[in-house]
Amino acid sequence: MTRSERKPLLMLMVNMFVVMMGIGLVIPILPYYIEAFGASSVELGLLIAIFSFMQFLLAPFWGRLSDKVGRKPLIAVGMFGFAVAEFIFAFATQFWMLFVSRILAGAFGSAVMPAAMAYVSDRTSEEKRGHGMGLLGASMALGIVVGPGIGGWLAEFSLATPFLFAGFAASFAAIFSLLWLPESLPLEKRKTEVEPVNQFVQMWQAVRSPIGFLLFLVFGLSFGLANFQTIFGIFALHRFHYNPSEVGFIMVLTGIVGAIAQGSLVGRLTERYGEEKVVLGSLSLSGIGFLIMMLAFNYWTVIATTCLFFLGNSILRPAVQSFLSKMAGDQQGMIMGLNNSILSLGNVVGALLAGLLFEWNMFLPYTVGAFVMFASLGATFRWLSKRASQGKHPEKSSP
Repeated sequence: MTRSERKPLLMLMVNMFVVMMGIGLVIPILPYYIEAFGASSVELGLLIAIFSFMQFLLAPFWGRLSDKVGRKPLIAVGMFGFAVAEFIFAFATQFWMLFVSRILAGAFGSAVMPAAMAYVSDRTSEEKRGHGMGLLGASMALGIVVGPGIGGWLAEFSLATPFLFAGFAASFAAIFSLLWLPESLPLEKRKTEVEPVNQFVQMWQAVRSPIGFLLFLVFGLSFGLANFQTIFGIFALHRFHYNPSEVGFIMVLTGIVGAIAQGSLVGRLTERYGEEKVVLGSLSLSGIGFLIMMLAFNYWTVIATTCLFFLGNSILRPAVQSFLSKMAGDQQGMIMGLNNSILSLGNVVGALLAGLLFEWNMFLPYTVGAFVMFASLGATFRWLSKRASQGKHPEKSSP
């Protein structure tokens, strides 16, 4: 990779790191904001869900718009908008301002990712594209991992400090992108008119196709993760009286476990046992993690149980996506786009239901999460058995 290719890629990596860090640092702090404003876990679920819902609605729009106006304007606008959202959260004096912040963060944050990925596709050859996408993915994963730790540590000064930090970081990244990031899409390659795509029609058609069950499975794993993350901070506050730095440390640790699992375990496990067995095993592990989380009684058992859940979920996601990719045939782009939409919907439903259930009983979200994981396990076993009886294999199927 030449220097002219490395410099823009590095700037894109910084942008994605800042956005994902800003998303991650919310996790350990939001429950304490809720307590400070006298709100309930239902509002907590809504605050988390509205972010994912805005991503679901607007990510396809931003992607199509970048084909028309170029990648650089979308990246800069997305970063400036994300910065404004973080500042609003930091200076919020009314509860409705938190909702405005989360809506803006989801709306503008969703502009950066599709534009950045399209930028990499514009500027790299097919041989180097995988490397570029991998580096972009690594910066995103690093942001999600360190974000909760940064948020928990800065919250020791004040609850607003992490959001001020994220706001300034996003502002500087936006300015640098505006001044020094070259445009990757020349005028002659831009689309003058872009046909809108109805996501809901696409999703309905997909769930009725042979890949429909896998998309339901994607929804289930996303639901489980959102369910867990939404109420973990408030669960730790109410049950164990942990502070933001303690919650942040646990989330960083689980993020590291997940990153190691995805980077070193998934490939080896799928090569040795195949996607089918890995999916079944990771569903079992995720369900068990939900159940034993309710049995944790001190800091170390909380760490052990959360790491077990994240280990299962971290192995499950790429295994399901690998399975889905094999069945996608020549429709990889459309199917992966649908995969992202389904993930966002799972995040919305998981967050909303977790917040509602916590109001009734703090253990109920984990109980429901375990039920969804074990129900998915049973349904997957049945689906695989049916496919085996029909002599089908993932690599030979198409949607």
